[in-house]
Amino acid sequence: MQTYYLIIAFIMGTIFGSFYNVVGYRLSTGGSLTNPKKSYCPKCKKELKWYELFPIISYLIQGGKCRKCHKKISFFYPFTEAVTGLLFMVSYYSFGISLDLIIALSICSFLMIVIVSDVNYLIIPDEVTIFFSILIIIVKFIDLGFKGGMLAIGSGLLLLTVMYLIMLLGNFMFKKESMGGGDIKLMFVVGLVLHPVVGLFVIFLSSLIALPVSAVIYIVNKNNVIPFGPFILISLVLLFMLKVDINSIYNIFNLLK
Repeated sequence: MQTYYLIIAFIMGTIFGSFYNVVGYRLSTGGSLTNPKKSYCPKCKKELKWYELFPIISYLIQGGKCRKCHKKISFFYPFTEAVTGLLFMVSYYSFGISLDLIIALSICSFLMIVIVSDVNYLIIPDEVTIFFSILIIIVKFIDLGFKGGMLAIGSGLLLLTVMYLIMLLGNFMFKKESMGGGDIKLMFVVGLVLHPVVGLFVIFLSSLIALPVSAVIYIVNKNNVIPFGPFILISLVLLFMLKVDINSIYNIFNLLK
């Protein structure tokens, strides 16, 4: 039975992953989620038929090409669908049916949308940040009560302020914009989900993950503009999935002494 639910979680994840491609693309390019209502080929603008919308499967059957213009469809689309499916499956495996599952699915969904928008357009749409912030706040109030919910909001504001100060320091040191406003706002979501001490660890971990990736991107593309948002959310997802709490952080520091 557990395997059955994991398969369902994966399938649902691929369906949502397909939608997240649309959200990340349209909101980042000034488009609307409701107009046009149907998905279309980004090259020839042909509306897709229902049988062209099956996540991953349609891409494989069509050989990664549009049925009308025969131009290649970006591998980014099935990649997003597959990864979202895996994240949904891991979320269910880690938390089962619980309020934590809603938070896990929320931050995984947020991550995938930000990967689409920030990697391709260096934009993190405010609408997406606001939506998931409100959703997580509602879950926190239900789970922890009024006091716990307010503490979560306080934690979010604290980490947002810390990230803002880091940005100011970076701007001063490098004499240019060192961080986007969207990255700073992400820390509010981090604070909603994690204890502020663990949230500070997210900044360290995301920088650690981003460093080698940034080096490779710079060597290959000579591009010194690196989207940092995905690394923040990858770190958030990792720590939340691994159920790292403040005691875990203290234990890590004790081992390093």
